[in-house]
Amino acid sequence: MDDWLSIGEVARRTGLSVSTIRFYADEGVVAPAGHTGAGYRCYDARGVAALELVRTLRDLGAGLDEIRRLLAEEITVRDLATAHLALVERQMGRLRTRRAVLRAVVRQDSDAGQVGLVHRLASMSDDDREQLVEEFWSEVTDGLDMGEFVDHLRPWRPRLPEDPTGEQLDAWIELADMVRDAGFRRAVRQYFGETFADAAEHGRDDPSTEAQIAEQVEILAQARAASEAGVPVDSREARQVATRWVALTGSICGERDLTEVRRQIVAADPGPQVARHVELLGRYHALTATINGTPQPLVRAPASTWLYAAVAALT
Repeated sequence: MDDWLSIGEVARRTGLSVSTIRFYADEGVVAPAGHTGAGYRCYDARGVAALELVRTLRDLGAGLDEIRRLLAEEITVRDLATAHLALVERQMGRLRTRRAVLRAVVRQDSDAGQVGLVHRLASMSDDDREQLVEEFWSEVTDGLDMGEFVDHLRPWRPRLPEDPTGEQLDAWIELADMVRDAGFRRAVRQYFGETFADAAEHGRDDPSTEAQIAEQVEILAQARAASEAGVPVDSREARQVATRWVALTGSICGERDLTEVRRQIVAADPGPQVARHVELLGRYHALTATINGTPQPLVRAPASTWLYAAVAALT
């Protein structure tokens, strides 16, 4: 008994109160090693270590029944930690969702009726999110002859990860609210309708051969790569691409005066159309990039704009 400690000494060593140590003894979690002649509880080094472990496990959220089983070697520390890690991660997920909802309510100055909607948007299942986005793209593209551009839409689909950050949840709530908006849907559909109607109208009178179409695709691919790489429009590389485009356009239109062809290309400035696209869908792209955890879209000229500027730079 010389190495035994009184309950007061154990309290000082473990940081537990005397009443808490008594409670653990009464509940059969950590029994004292023995009692003094006066009936006071005493603990040995093993008991002190057990109480310190209990304190740590309780701080981590473990229940008394789990701790009893652990001390009785019915489960391992790994078993207990695995179960509580899963619990903590679920709690963190709920807290992130709650934080995102509250942020959205503050940001939008939502009224009582909107709070429930924001919470539903944040709590949607993967299937529900996919369906919402699919309904949006189906509505804005239905009946339009968009050709291969449909393939270009795939990267624009948000995919919220299984364990999203608060920023990703914030972005999803904003994007979901955006694509639900009937006014936004009408505006995007009108934009696509006008854009691809113009392309279809041009295509009906376009005498391009398969070889010329293949060359168009090749040049546009070069222009896109150059634009993404930040190649200056007045560089030697840009001049080569622009010269090919002017010659091809003249061949398709049957116009031999390449100076006139260049003038017509420059007159067809794609800038307003590009600016409209950025104004309408720029925020959608940025939110999708945040949700997917991909780099934010670079503000660079698309292939058509870069090619237009390269032709305009020809002298």
